This record gives sequence, structure tokens and C-alpha cells, in this order.
Amino acid sequence: MVWQPSNNNHSVYNLDVASAIARGRLASIDIAQQCQKSGAEYSPETITLKYLNRDYRINVSTADVSPVDSNQSISLRDKILILHYFTQAKGTSLPGKQITYRDLPGGMVYYPTFIKRTIKPITDCFGKDSTLLRQAGKPLGARQGEFGDASLIINAFARVPITIVLWQGDNELTPQANLLFDANIGDYLEPEDVTIVCETITWQLINYSKKV
Repeated sequence: MVWQPSNNNHSVYNLDVASAIARGRLASIDIAQQCQKSGAEYSPETITLKYLNRDYRINVSTADVSPVDSNQSISLRDKILILHYFTQAKGTSLPGKQITYRDLPGGMVYYPTFIKRTIKPITDCFGKDSTLLRQAGKPLGARQGEFGDASLIINAFARVPITIVLWQGDNELTPQANLLFDANIGDYLEPEDVTIVCETITWQLINYSKKV
């Protein structure tokens, strides 16, 4: 069985409305300048950027988003995430300070839901096998971090590194996990987008773990 994010997308935002807003924003910005701010590449009518270790193209005229390496369509939710990142990127440098989800605007309110959709599945799947977490992170281009029993640094986008930290459990200790973000993540994604991209990373890690 493939583990997937919750289908209750409209609890985060109305996808159709969010898509229309993102497309309108794309039509109103300086594309070349936004490529510099987001770390994307630009050729006539096409923007190319990396999302979770895979290249995607944005058609400037239609605002459609598609993977570079295949003709498969992607979910509307992923299209919105990619457009949000590109159009909202401010180009700020990484501050060298990390925060947790609770430090985001509204994070304390939504933290129980965030735990249910990300941290709990991670501890359930990898809590007694930190090596499996490291292996599952390879397809996502994960780098090894320095925290906990295992930690992965995954670039959701070029300017959005996300650190997953796992403290492995045993017969006496309950496994624990956390996700860390650079303090300037709000310059690239809204809190709702952070929730979704973390949930997407979680289910991709779990699905990759089944192939190890």
C-alpha cells in the first residue's frame, strides 16, 4: 500500500482559488528577477526549478507545471506549491538559525495536526531503525545532519532546506522526531505550504523505505 497525504486538501486552502491566485501572481512579476531570488533557471517562456530533488518546468504563458523528465501530470497541490515558492521567493540568505513548526505564524494552533501528519508517521516508520531513514532519504537527495541518532537535510526547494531529526527508541525509550526550518522560511513559503511540503516529504520517505 502506498502511503499518501491526507485527501482533505481544502482544510488547508481551496485548491482552485489558490491556483487562480498563484497563476495571476506569476503573470504580474518580473520573471528573470524571480529566477534569481528562487534559484530557478529561465529560458524563453520556460522556468526550470528543482522540487524534492526533481526538476520541474513552469510554462510562463500558461502557468502550467510539469516534470522535466516525464510526460506525467502532477497533482494540483504540487503545482500550487511550486508556483507559490517561485512567485513568493524573496532571495534572502540562509540566516544560520533554525526554528520549529511551532515558531511559524499560527504554528502553535496547528501543531497537533502537524504532529499527526508528519512527526508521528516518521516515528512509527523509522523510530527503531535510524539507518532505514538515512536510506529512504537518498532518492530525495538528502544530506546527513548532525542532530539526534539520525538527521536528514532535504532541500524541498533550492532555498528551503528542511531538517528531519530522529531520536531512535528502544524497549524503554519512545522514539522522537522533529522537523527544523531555517528562520527565513517565511520569505519563501506560507505556513500552509510548509505543512503540505513536510507531509509530502514524510510520505515519500515512507514509500521509499518500502523499496529499500
